[in-house]
Amino acid sequence: MPREGDSFEVLPLGNDVLNPDNYGEVIDLSNYEELTDYGDQLPEVKVTSFAPATRISPAKSTTAPRTPSSNPTMTRPTTARLLLSSQPNHGLPTCLVCVCLGSSVYCDDIDLEDIPPLPRRTAYLYARFNRISRIRAEDFEGLTKLKRIDLSSNLISSIDNDAFRLLHALQDLILPENQLEALPVLPSGIEILDVRQNRLRSSGIQPVAFRAMEKLQFLYLSDNLLDSIPGPLPLSLRSVHLQNNLIETMQRDVFCDPEEHKHTRRQLEDIRLDGNPINLSLFPSAYFCLPRLPIGRFT
Repeated sequence: MPREGDSFEVLPLGNDVLNPDNYGEVIDLSNYEELTDYGDQLPEVKVTSFAPATRISPAKSTTAPRTPSSNPTMTRPTTARLLLSSQPNHGLPTCLVCVCLGSSVYCDDIDLEDIPPLPRRTAYLYARFNRISRIRAEDFEGLTKLKRIDLSSNLISSIDNDAFRLLHALQDLILPENQLEALPVLPSGIEILDVRQNRLRSSGIQPVAFRAMEKLQFLYLSDNLLDSIPGPLPLSLRSVHLQNNLIETMQRDVFCDPEEHKHTRRQLEDIRLDGNPINLSLFPSAYFCLPRLPIGRFT
């Protein structure tokens, strides 16, 4: 019990009063481990008290009382690479440099040069505006919950062929404004594929790359170096953007099956071919099944 003259400064919290006797009831930290999955590594938690130090009788204490900082501050690590390289096989360093909120990891604009190690529960990764140059097969190994990968505006020039193949939950793969010349094997569940503003060539897309992608709805390949329209395209496709490439010709069956004249491909309503040297009026049989004409040059 404190002696006469000793006092505690209390912090009002609505109808509750925070003091050394009841702070455990007011603040419950029992579930903090559910916020982020760090795999086998337990985070080192340093707890600093912001409550005023309690005066304790020297006769009842063998340790010196702590003196709280008068101006506590939180500082960000100076370089992301230094921290992430310390323990590359766990998610903890990533969540110190990036922002981990539930199943989302935000690593935008922090000068990353590689894909950081990610918590196992990651479903949404945003690592835009960095300096990542390569995606390796092991970068996403075991991340079976990944639904969206957004690596816009990096320096990616190569992707290992198996980097995405086993990501069966992946729905959105966003890779615009990079330096890609070829696409790797893609999982069949992708719904949005955005590879605008790269250096993608027709030879860098496998002939049947999109055939098995039965959920693909939006395919964005504009501002590349394609000289032909990749196909065959799945029936699920709703929009394909191919503007500002080097396309001069197209196959008769690139959009429609010439043997099925009664079939109408109603879902594919948005085809962009403007900015290419192709004259679309020369290929009327290529889009007779479409609900509307492609956008492009007809003269």
